[in-house]
Amino acid sequence: MSFSIAGKTAIITGAANGIGLSIARHFADHGANVMCADIDETRLLEEWGPNPDNDAEDADDTSNTRTFAGDLREKLTIANLLSATIDAFERVDILVNASRQVMLADPLDADNVAVQMLLDQNLMTSLRLSQLVAKRMIQQGEELGEDEQATPLGAIVNLSSIAACRTQPGLMAYSIASAALDQMTRSLAVGLASNRIRVNAVAFGSVMSASLRDSILEAGETRTDILEGTPLGRIASANEVAEAVQFLSSEGAGFMTGHILTVDGGRSLLDAVGNPAH
Repeated sequence: MSFSIAGKTAIITGAANGIGLSIARHFADHGANVMCADIDETRLLEEWGPNPDNDAEDADDTSNTRTFAGDLREKLTIANLLSATIDAFERVDILVNASRQVMLADPLDADNVAVQMLLDQNLMTSLRLSQLVAKRMIQQGEELGEDEQATPLGAIVNLSSIAACRTQPGLMAYSIASAALDQMTRSLAVGLASNRIRVNAVAFGSVMSASLRDSILEAGETRTDILEGTPLGRIASANEVAEAVQFLSSEGAGFMTGHILTVDGGRSLLDAVGNPAH
C-alpha cells in the first residue's frame, strides 16, 4: 500500500492562504506537480513567486509548482485553469477543492445573501471544476489503451466541515453549503465510479484555518471554547488536514470513494448539552 503522490499532477484551489496553502505546500514537498489556484493574485505571488513562463529573472523553471489567479465562480475561469494545468504539466491526476468561505447569517433575515453566496463559492465552484477535471481524466484514460483499463484515472478530494451536521447560531449558510458539498461528494463518487475516478472529502473542525485564526484574534475566548469542546484537547495544524488529503489522493485509499473523512480531534462526538439527560 502506497501513500505516495510523487509524480502526480494536482490542481489545488484556495492555495493562497490557510488550509489550501498548507495542502499545496504539502503536495509540492511530497513530489507532486501542483497548480495553485486562488482569486488572490497578490498573495499567490507572495507565497509561490512568479511562474516560469512569465520570463521573470527570479522565476524557477525547474519548479514543480505553478500559480493561477482567477474567480472560479466564472465558468471561463475554470476552463482556463484546466488549460493552464495541461499546458504546464500535460495531465491532471488529482483535484483538491479547498477554496472555501465562511460567512455569518441571521436565520430570520430574508434579505441576507449568505446562503446563496456560499452555495456559489463553496459548492458550485467545486462541482463545476470537478465535472470539467473528471472529463479530462476520462480522456486521459481513453488514451492509455486497452491494456491499462484497470488503472485508476484520478482522485477528487473536497474540503468540507463538521458544520455539515453540527451547526452553531449564525453559521446556517456555511452549514447548508457544507452539507450540500458532502452530498455532492457522495453523488459524484457514484456517478464517476465506473470511470475509475474516486471522490472523497475531508470534513474538519478544531483546525487552525485562516477563518479560525481571524476568529481567535477577534475573540480570545474562542480558543478556550474550542479546546474545551475537543476531546483531544488541542487545535490541529492545517498540515494535519493536508496529510489526510494526501491519503485520500493516494493509492492507499484506492478502494475508498464517497467517504467523508472527519478530522476534528473528536469534537463532533460530543453532546453539546452538558447534563446527561435525554
